Amino acid sequence: MTPLAAAANENLAEISNYLIYSSMAVYMLAFFAHIAEWTFGSRSKVARTAAALTAAKEAGAAGTAAAAPAVQVRGKAGATAVLDQPKVTTRSAAGIRDVPDGPGAAGGTVQGDLYGRIAVSLTALAFLIEAAGVVARAMSVQRAPWGNMYEFSITFSTVAVGAYLVLLALKKNIRWLGLILVTTVLLDLGIAVTWLYTDSDQLVPALHSYWLWIHVSTAIFCGAVFYIGAAGAVLYLFRDSYESQLEAGRTPGRFRSSVLERLPSAASLDKFSYRINAAVFPLWTFTIIAGAIWAGDAWGRYWGWDPKEVWSFVTWVAYACYLHARATAGWKGRKAAYLALFAFACWIWNYYGVNILLSGKHSYAGV
Repeated sequence: MTPLAAAANENLAEISNYLIYSSMAVYMLAFFAHIAEWTFGSRSKVARTAAALTAAKEAGAAGTAAAAPAVQVRGKAGATAVLDQPKVTTRSAAGIRDVPDGPGAAGGTVQGDLYGRIAVSLTALAFLIEAAGVVARAMSVQRAPWGNMYEFSITFSTVAVGAYLVLLALKKNIRWLGLILVTTVLLDLGIAVTWLYTDSDQLVPALHSYWLWIHVSTAIFCGAVFYIGAAGAVLYLFRDSYESQLEAGRTPGRFRSSVLERLPSAASLDKFSYRINAAVFPLWTFTIIAGAIWAGDAWGRYWGWDPKEVWSFVTWVAYACYLHARATAGWKGRKAAYLALFAFACWIWNYYGVNILLSGKHSYAGV
């Protein structure tokens, strides 16, 4: 490589670093905008009960809901109004509640919705900046930007945000995921630039293959989508506990109610997590097969029980068990959600734990 080309690559690496730090700044603004969305979208108890009354009357007019008990709500100047408070009902299937989805993070308010739109716009801007940083990194090394954990991490967060924005563009009601997503992306990038950063360099000869583009890109995409499914499973557990409290006649705390009542119902979150994981599982299967083929070309064997290979297979088995259990009536709900989180924990361990703590052909010990 000529000195001029080396200097150009070094400049591109610096531009990449600048773009990654800039994206973190914009993600931070999006984080505060999402906080404002949740804060200003929190409605008063009177407004929430009035909205519930409207929904209950509409359902009653359609003949789909039974009469609900009345509750007195104190207004201004000591005046009181009698409103109907819908109760939690259950479907014929045991353990499944007939609960409508919440109004979303904005809480159905104009001000909350405004901050939510600002948050999504800032998230999209940060995504474009981060994606440009990943491209600049690839240009600086003149290869796929997935040769070490730093490059993998910045690409992972880019793909996760990209998947979230695509779902929003497809009119999927998932803006409630924005705050969790931006928070974890900031954590991921913070770890990447603080502990995982590696100067631009070329790959070892065994990794110079078109399989790098195929195998590693699908692994990153699968991990990013698995993350979204895991986030849905976590929120499902919180929402299911909240609905169980209401069903038992207990009153959750004000803060807990304000947050959880705006999420989709537990049934919707359970379905969302399952569909996301089920959709990407075949691609994870292909990832393992592609890795085995690449190993055969690079190392002369398709499977050698390397720690990365073992834990990739363990992750595959965990997700296969989850999908099978989720399709079995007795394993729907919380048990299936715990299994989904265990499977994603295997994926996280396969990335951080195996790469840093264990020794093998895939490890990045000393990073």
